[in-house]
Amino acid sequence: MQGLSFSELCCLFCCPPCPSRIAAKLAFLPPEPTYSLVANEEVKSKFQLQLNEKAEWPYSERDKDTIESFYTRTSRGNRIACIFVKCCSNARYTLLFSHGNAVDLGQMSSFYLGLGSRINCNIFSYDYSGYGASTGKPSEKNLYADIDAAWHLLRTRYGISPENIILYGQSIGTVPTVDLASRYEVGAVVLHSALMSGMRVAFPNTKRTWFFDVFPSIDKVSKISSPVLVIHGTEDEVIDFSHGMSIYEKCVKSVEPLWIDGAGHNDIELYSQYLDRLKKFVSVELANQPQTQSSKTTTPAVITTTTTTTQQQQQTKSGATSASKPGNSSSSGSNNINTSTVNSRTNEKTQLLDDKTKKQNSNNQQELPPAPPAPTINEKLL
Repeated sequence: MQGLSFSELCCLFCCPPCPSRIAAKLAFLPPEPTYSLVANEEVKSKFQLQLNEKAEWPYSERDKDTIESFYTRTSRGNRIACIFVKCCSNARYTLLFSHGNAVDLGQMSSFYLGLGSRINCNIFSYDYSGYGASTGKPSEKNLYADIDAAWHLLRTRYGISPENIILYGQSIGTVPTVDLASRYEVGAVVLHSALMSGMRVAFPNTKRTWFFDVFPSIDKVSKISSPVLVIHGTEDEVIDFSHGMSIYEKCVKSVEPLWIDGAGHNDIELYSQYLDRLKKFVSVELANQPQTQSSKTTTPAVITTTTTTTQQQQQTKSGATSASKPGNSSSSGSNNINTSTVNSRTNEKTQLLDDKTKKQNSNNQQELPPAPPAPTINEKLL
C-alpha cells in the first residue's frame, strides 16, 4: 500500500493519539447491515436470519434451515449476532470463522455454506461489535471480547471440544484469531491474509512494535501451540506478502503454507489451490496429526510459491525457489542446524519476495465451484 499523506498522519496520530482511536481509523469499516435476526414467535431465544437485497443467496430458501441464528453477550456488555451453519452431519471439525472487514454475516452466510460443504466442516461465525446486528462500536478490545464470547458459546451451546475447533481468521479477523489461539489450545488455526500489526500495515518500514501500535499479532503467534496454516497472496495490495511470510516464520507449529502467486487481498478464494489446500489440511494433515507432528521434528515442511503440482515439478527441475522450515532436531549438531535454519529462512524470504515481482500467473485463477461466489470485500486497509 502507498504511504499516508502528512494530513492523514496528523489525523491518525493526533486526534487523539491513543491506540483505540488509531485502531478505529485504521481498520474498521462496518457495512450497511445486510441482514436482521427475526425472533421466533414461539421460542423467544431462537431467531431467523433474514437477508436483504444486499446479501447474495444463491441457494434455495430451504437451505437457510441449515443456519441457526442467535445472540450472545460479551464481557464488555455488547450483544453480538452469531450463526451456526450445519454444513455436514458427520463433520469432525467446526470452524470458528472471524471474517474480514467491510462485510457482515449476511454477506458471508452463503460463502460459509459452500465452504463448509466442500471441506466437510460446520462453521460458526459472529459479527464484531458494531457490525451487522451486533451492538456497540468496533474496537481492538471489543474484537478480543467478541471472539471470547463466540468461543465460549460454541463450546457450551454445542458441546464442541477444543480439539475439534479450527480457528479461522481472514484479514482483520486474524487479529482476534491469533489472540484466542495464543491463549487456548485448539484443533488447528488458519490465518488467511494475516497482518503483523497495524503500524506495519500503514508504515511498511516499521521494524518493531511500538507502545501505540495496534493488533500486534506478530508478538503473539509464537505462543500458539496448535498447528497453523498460513495463506497469503503474493500480490496482496492491502497487507503485503511479507506479513504472511513473517507470521509463518514466527509460528512454532506451522504446516506447509499456501502462497498463491498473483493473488491479491480479496481474491484468494477464487483460486482452486485455496480449496485444495484446505481439504488436505483438514482431511489428511489433521486426521494424521500425531504422525504429522512427530515427523515435523525430523522432516522439513517444503514451502513453494507455485500454485499447481505440474508447476511445482517444472520449477523444481529448473531450480525455482523452494525452501524448508526445519523443526527441532535431537542430533548432536543442533547448533549448526539452528544456524542453517536461520540462514535458510533469510534466503527463502528474500528469494520469495524477489520472485513476487517477477511472476504473473493470471491463467491459474479459477472461480470457486458455482456456489457460493467469493464475497466482495472492499477493505480500506485491512
